[in-house]
Amino acid sequence: MAISTGGGGDDTPMSDINTTPLVDVMLVLLIIFLIAVPVAIQTIEKLRIPVIEAIESKDKVENLLLTVSTTDEAGRSAGEPGYTGASRGGDCRIYFNNITPVTSEELRKMAFKRLDAIVKRAGGPEALMQNPELIPQVHIRGDVNAPWRCVAGAIYNVQISGYPTVGFITNPVDPNA
Repeated sequence: MAISTGGGGDDTPMSDINTTPLVDVMLVLLIIFLIAVPVAIQTIEKLRIPVIEAIESKDKVENLLLTVSTTDEAGRSAGEPGYTGASRGGDCRIYFNNITPVTSEELRKMAFKRLDAIVKRAGGPEALMQNPELIPQVHIRGDVNAPWRCVAGAIYNVQISGYPTVGFITNPVDPNA
């Protein structure tokens, strides 16, 4: 290793950064993470999520309902004759208000227009902030076989449109079964 002593006869201070302490700290952090990550992964795998009784939500007319699915193996969408069910490798299909099929761009535009109309009807953002119960939500009903990329795309598009709360609709599970 080389070290600069600042020799040469002039008495000016060195302006070089001493990287030795930085390297030492980085090596210690690397060792800590190498030890901590396998421990964290092992504990997460053993996590058991409790089954609880489903509580019916108070649905508002203003809430936006989306259904996320994919095409089947033959490329047919839900509602088409011969549809055999969502395929993991299929193209994403999003249905606005559970009826109208839309693309990602259409979803973004339609969701923004809908939210903007609700905010204007309520008297502006300030009026909604005074009563948070009036703020509309998005409820997504995703097909079991729909890949996460489709659901995440729908979440992204509605959040970028301004909806602050996104929830999921599931089938209730009987806790006694």
